[in-house]
Amino acid sequence: MIFADKALLPNGWENNVRIEVLNGKIGSVSVGAAAQPGDTRVSTVIAGMPNVHSHAFQRGHSGLTEIRGLGRESFWTWREMMYRFALSVTPEDVGILAEMAYVEMLEAGYTRVGEFHYLHHGTDGTPYENPAELSERIFTAAEHTGIALTHLPVFYAHAGFGPQAPDAGQRRFIHSVDRFIDLVAICEARRTRPQDRVGFAPHSLRATSADELTALCAALPGRKIHIHIAEQVKEVEDCLAFYGQRPVDWLFDHAEVNADWCLIHATHLTPEETAKIAASQAVAGLCPVTEANLGDGLFPAPEYLAAGGRIAIGTDSNVRIDVAEELRILEYGQRLTARARNILAPEGGSTGRHLFEATLAGGAQALDAPTPQIINGAPADLVALSDPLNLREGDAVLDRWIFGRDVSPSDVWAAGVHVVQAGRHIHRDAVEARFAKVLRRVLA
Repeated sequence: MIFADKALLPNGWENNVRIEVLNGKIGSVSVGAAAQPGDTRVSTVIAGMPNVHSHAFQRGHSGLTEIRGLGRESFWTWREMMYRFALSVTPEDVGILAEMAYVEMLEAGYTRVGEFHYLHHGTDGTPYENPAELSERIFTAAEHTGIALTHLPVFYAHAGFGPQAPDAGQRRFIHSVDRFIDLVAICEARRTRPQDRVGFAPHSLRATSADELTALCAALPGRKIHIHIAEQVKEVEDCLAFYGQRPVDWLFDHAEVNADWCLIHATHLTPEETAKIAASQAVAGLCPVTEANLGDGLFPAPEYLAAGGRIAIGTDSNVRIDVAEELRILEYGQRLTARARNILAPEGGSTGRHLFEATLAGGAQALDAPTPQIINGAPADLVALSDPLNLREGDAVLDRWIFGRDVSPSDVWAAGVHVVQAGRHIHRDAVEARFAKVLRRVLA
């Protein structure tokens, strides 16, 4: 049993809440209760956050790309370094890097991850005997750490619009349509936990041709679809040059974009494209920390939310793994542009509460999961926030977590298992030791 001084329930904040956990789900929620001997006592309990966009292996080069080279640095120069790292890791390394990322996600308050997974083959590009060898490592890492997984195998066939032949740095990514469909089926068969899901991800319009996108959508109906879109100005310019349309406009003219889709980044939009995505009920998967790190640009969030758009957050390159930081940079980027405050909250509302609930719902939709909430029968994916000031106003705790410094996740339950205790994952020490060993070898 968990006893919380306050908890965010579907109808708002309640005090003195006792939560029963049974077989990975919430068995009962009692409001105005009294703590009982043996209860785990915490200050504040909220639902766990979904992380809609992760490249787990990139956790291995976090913080290692901040040396300026010659000329202008950009996403494209960063990508060359990432390719070199991707060509250096073994299957065992991939699993260890994912474990480290997932430990840190749970410690940060994420309880589900959408793994946008595009490492598929050996370092020379040769497929493994098991086509899902590296996906297997992702499933195992999620199971070992406890995080729920929406696995998103990535289809990648080309280096650019044309289609252009893939370059040497992309050799671990490349698939034909038929082999990729087989991979998705193997991943679905590998799924053993009830909380896990399998979708798919055409990497981008530059890596997936029109015919390939059509074939994938026809062959894999009913699955969640994630795609990078309009992340970079160059991508928009190249799409215009080849198709005569901007990426979002072209996608909507050639695919049935609906609530099953998650459009990752969608940074460079016209007002018409912004309204189009909002009306489609697709989710915009925003990764503010990575987008800032790579110098991508700012998503038009105020206009999009005003049109009823749905948003979620992701950690993308895993350069920093922090729920509060993603939400803070999402809001702060808009403040710097508008030179105003509390841009993304409704009048009279808490900015932290509004961002938290919007990304909670959008993330669940994008990852094919129930909306995280503290209610009978829901998955017991729960996050306790420390609150040394013990304020009774719940929204103030969320605002202090996201925009302040004295509130942080202390405990996390994933499918009812108490995987984070006193701020540390129960397997952190062992995972961290393996992670350090990998980096010492790979970066030597």
